[in-house]
Amino acid sequence: MIFGTTIIAVKRGEQVAIGGDGQVTLGNNTIMKERACKIRKLYNDQVLAGFAGSVADALTLFDKFERRLDEYRGNLLRAAVELAREWRLDRMLRRLEALLVVADREHLLIISGSGEVIEPDDGIAAAGSGAPYALAAARALLRHTSLEATCIVHSALEIAASICVYTNDFITVEKI
Repeated sequence: MIFGTTIIAVKRGEQVAIGGDGQVTLGNNTIMKERACKIRKLYNDQVLAGFAGSVADALTLFDKFERRLDEYRGNLLRAAVELAREWRLDRMLRRLEALLVVADREHLLIISGSGEVIEPDDGIAAAGSGAPYALAAARALLRHTSLEATCIVHSALEIAASICVYTNDFITVEKI
């Protein structure tokens, strides 16, 4: 399990939102930073991306993913599959400890170093130590409210922060 953060993405209708908390944790018990931003807009603000795991590893993956997006002219699926393939096969990249959650208006994906590119069935993706809490909250809100994706993401992160010690309430949300 990737510790130290919570990332959640929700697709509802035409709106896609992704959010993350701001906590950076060193080891199992030291908060190093409370206001980190783990969410980015990529490819002319058409793609959202968030990470859980080692910051340096995730930034390396963001850069590689952004290059793949440029190479495949914004084709999210192709860029994700190629990144996952490279990540799994490259001896140095294989050691990176992070997960990426990426989305555009059509797709929402989780990308891992084991070569996984997963598109959830319900339009909700989560990563990090608070992922189970945020995922459960987002599922309930999506099913039982008419809230917009950004509100669902923000509320799910607030709920996760109230439960998970590796998640705080400094929340960043981006939408497309």
